[in-house]
Parts: sequence; structure tokens; C-alpha cells
Amino acid sequence: MRDISLHIMDLAQNSLSAGAKLITIDIEVVGGRLTYKLSDDGKGMAKEQVEAVLSPFVSSRTTRKVGLGIPLTKHSAEITGGSFFVESSLGEGTLVSATYVLSSIDCIPLGDLTATLLTLISGNADTVDFVVNILAGEKSFNMNTAEIKEMLSGVSLSEPEVIKWLHGYLDENIADCLGGYIT
Repeated sequence: MRDISLHIMDLAQNSLSAGAKLITIDIEVVGGRLTYKLSDDGKGMAKEQVEAVLSPFVSSRTTRKVGLGIPLTKHSAEITGGSFFVESSLGEGTLVSATYVLSSIDCIPLGDLTATLLTLISGNADTVDFVVNILAGEKSFNMNTAEIKEMLSGVSLSEPEVIKWLHGYLDENIADCLGGYIT
């Protein structure tokens, strides 16, 4: 994967496949490091499964026997001098965390985080809630799609005008928080 936002997309897709109804994405830039945590309330995994998902030759998919998403995410973080972590419990969901050292020559770019979040939100507007928290220096951005749905009184987040508004809202706030830290 070419950028961090695509790793976030892949991990969120895993959460969706696990039946998550709430996905939280936390992004923090501190001390030259970018850390993102993705947590969900999906079906979770047993300890043996958590250990196994780090192997590219393990996948829960029935269409193929190889699953590269998590091993590639782990590698992309660790090659920068960062870290990768997975914690999960059956019936309780999963937490995945990746930290990248931003000054590393091996650090991949953030990518189009706005497009990633917009795709996840609008594509799952009626079935999943997303909480996004971004903290970089003194700037922060917090968004909860459940609160937006409540304000819209039944209008779907997948409506074209809502998507257009969400795009601008995400783009402006992500640029405000991360613009000075990420290129």
C-alpha cells in the first residue's frame, strides 16, 4: 500500500467484515511520530487468531488463502522505527495501533485521509457509526457520525449533498490539524 490512509482503509474493512457497528479512528502526531489507532466493536479474535493475523499466509477470506493487509501495515510502521500492535477479545472487538517515525526515509505519506474517511462513512452510512479523533500539537478535530445523523433527522449520510458537505468538513479540519505535520 502506498500510503497510511490506505492502511487505515484496509483495517476498517477488516472491522466491517467482523460485523462492527462502531469504528473509532484516532490519529495523533506527537514528537515526530504519527500514531493511529483503529478500534471496533466487531466479533473480535481469540489469542491464537491475533498471533496468526500477522502472517501473510493467514486470512479469514474464503476467496483466497493469503491476507497481506495486516502484515504490510506492520512492516510499513516498523521499517520507520515505529511499532505495530493488535489487541482483540472474542465478542469484544479489536484494537490495532501503528506508529510511524515521520522523519524516517522509509515513512510513507499520509495520503488522502479525507477520501478514505468519506468512502468509509458514505459507503456504510446506514449501518455503521464512525468516530474520528485527530490531535496534532495544539490542534484537534473530533467527529462522530451518530451525532451528525441525529442533527440530520433521518437524512442519510450517503445523500449527495451530505457527502459534498462531509467532504468539505473533513478536508478543512484534517488540513487544519495535520497540514503542518504531514506532507
